[in-house]
Amino acid sequence: MKLRMMIGLLILVMLLGACGDTNSNNHDTVKENGDIDIKTLVNDYSIGKINDQTASITSTELIITENDHTEITYPLPDDEFFVSIAPFVSETHPCTIHSLTGCQGELVDKDLDFYIEDENGQVIIDESLNSGANGFIDLWLPRDQTFQVKINYDGKETKSEISTFEDDGTCITTMQLL
Repeated sequence: MKLRMMIGLLILVMLLGACGDTNSNNHDTVKENGDIDIKTLVNDYSIGKINDQTASITSTELIITENDHTEITYPLPDDEFFVSIAPFVSETHPCTIHSLTGCQGELVDKDLDFYIEDENGQVIIDESLNSGANGFIDLWLPRDQTFQVKINYDGKETKSEISTFEDDGTCITTMQLL
């Protein structure tokens, strides 16, 4: 009888432990076929929806570090490049690899006018985007291209050229609005 109770208690503990798992796969990032929706996962980290782990993103992979320091990596799409831009007026930080859970930009929750065109003059983005709680605008752009970026905010403007090649950074913090 005691053995049955112990086994039952053990099974109950295991079931409750599985229900409380904070692994990112338990969020709404798993597609019907079981694959991870990488863009949703990246967004969830960026907006703070997942905050029990840290995450950074290189030009080729998303790196999640669990609380026990275990690293999980997910490849990014072959045809799209993630870049996060934090335009600033007076304060910035040096950065190359974007920390989705750590980087903080100056202009928090601001609407900024973004205009991006590719090297052939094709407009990729021409809209107002919100910088959210971390002060960054996250973009998915075509890979292996160069873009002209113009940002306007509060009567100030900044222009820069960025590119999306494998060795390029994913964190742009050098665009000062003047």
